[in-house]
Amino acid sequence: MNTFISNSTILVISLLIQFSISAQEKPEYVIVIHGGAGVITKENMTDEKEAAYIQKLNEALRVGAKKLKTGGTAIETVIAVIKIMEDSPLFNAGKGAVFTHDGKNELDVSIMDGKTLNAGAASGVSNVK
Repeated sequence: MNTFISNSTILVISLLIQFSISAQEKPEYVIVIHGGAGVITKENMTDEKEAAYIQKLNEALRVGAKKLKTGGTAIETVIAVIKIMEDSPLFNAGKGAVFTHDGKNELDVSIMDGKTLNAGAASGVSNVK
């Protein structure tokens, strides 16, 4: 089933890759994001809400690009981008997380540095700022 978030994410990624490749032979970097799990169908999406999703996804991409261009590490960039998305109620993460059967949030998180293979994770986090 096609979902709005999947289609929007693919569009944003495609445009970013196309722009990067046209600007130089080998892209300096590529940022890939998605808005979380779930199904949002086009028929249940208003133009205003669609614009809000696109604006927030673009904001996250801009923050990530700025972080990388100013010397930020991949890990610092991931954290900066995730903060934007988790602070938005639009996405299934952080403030937008769905509730469990008991009406509570239980969140999981993981991160890995591909260069060093250092990793960290937390599971069952229930306090959301």
